[in-house]
Amino acid sequence: MLLKPDCIACILKMIITSIRKLQLDENSVKELYSKILENPALRGFNWEITSPEVIEDAWQKITKRMDDPDPFYSEKSDQNKNVMALYPFLEKTVHKDSDPLYPAVKLAILGNSLDFMVADTTLTFESSIKDRINVPLSNENYSTFKRRLGASKHLVYFGDNAGEIVFDKLFIETIKKLYKLEIVFVVRSIPTLNDATIKEAKSVGMDKVVKVIENGIDGPLPGTVLKRCSNEVNDLVQKSDLIISKGGGNFDTLDEERKHLEKKISFLLLSKCDPQYKTFGVKLYQPILANW
Repeated sequence: MLLKPDCIACILKMIITSIRKLQLDENSVKELYSKILENPALRGFNWEITSPEVIEDAWQKITKRMDDPDPFYSEKSDQNKNVMALYPFLEKTVHKDSDPLYPAVKLAILGNSLDFMVADTTLTFESSIKDRINVPLSNENYSTFKRRLGASKHLVYFGDNAGEIVFDKLFIETIKKLYKLEIVFVVRSIPTLNDATIKEAKSVGMDKVVKVIENGIDGPLPGTVLKRCSNEVNDLVQKSDLIISKGGGNFDTLDEERKHLEKKISFLLLSKCDPQYKTFGVKLYQPILANW
C-alpha cells in the first residue's frame, strides 16, 4: 500500500515518540526533527512510496545523530522478557482449545499490538489479550488459511516486532504439531525501530523451533521489499507454497509486490488505521487475517 495522507500523521507521531525516548535536549530534538521533515513524502510531495520506506529515511537520520545503529536494543530485550514470562499462560490458552490453531493464529495477530513506538495507545498488552482473545476471525478467511497450510510444504514467515515474535514462536510451534511443512522465519538484517533482528529471535529461542534467517536488506527498512532482499530469501519465496506476512510494515511493502508474486500470501496484523480499515473492512484494533 502506497503512502496515504493518514500515514503522514502516523509516521510523524511515531518519529517524535521515538526521538523523545532518546532523551535528547530540546534543541537537539528540534534539529533532528527538522532534518527528518526534509523528506518530500512527509510534506505531501511524494505519494509513490510506502510508509516503511519513509520511516527508513527517518531512522537513518536518527541513528546517525545518536551514533548507535540500535538505540532501542534494551527496550526490545525487555519486551521479549516480559512476553516470555507469560508463555506458560499463552501455551495453556492454545492447548486447551479443541482447535489449537485458532487461538494460536489469533494470539499471533494480537501480538501485533505490542508496539512501544506508538504513543498514547489505548491498548495495553494485558487488555489487548483479555479483551480481544474472544473476538472471532472471519470463518471464511480462517478456513481458507487452514486449507493453505494443509496444502503447503514450504512456508516463509516474515516477522515483525520484538515481543510479538514470542507469539509467532507459539504459533509456529502449533503449526508444526499439526502440519508437516518446512518453515523459515525471516527477520530484519539491520535494526530498525523495535523490529526483531536475529538477536531478538535467538533470545526467545525461535532458532530452536525453526530456521531463522536475515532478510539481507541493506538498510533499516521496517518492511519487506523483495528486490532488496538476499538471493537466499528470494529463492525461498519462489520455492514456497505459502507466505505469512506479519504486521503493518510488511503488509504495506508486500502489498505493492503481490501483483508480481504467484505465491499465496496470508497477512496477519492488527487493524491500526483508517486505510487498513478501508482495505480490510475491519474496525480499529481488531485482528486481521487476509488471504490474497
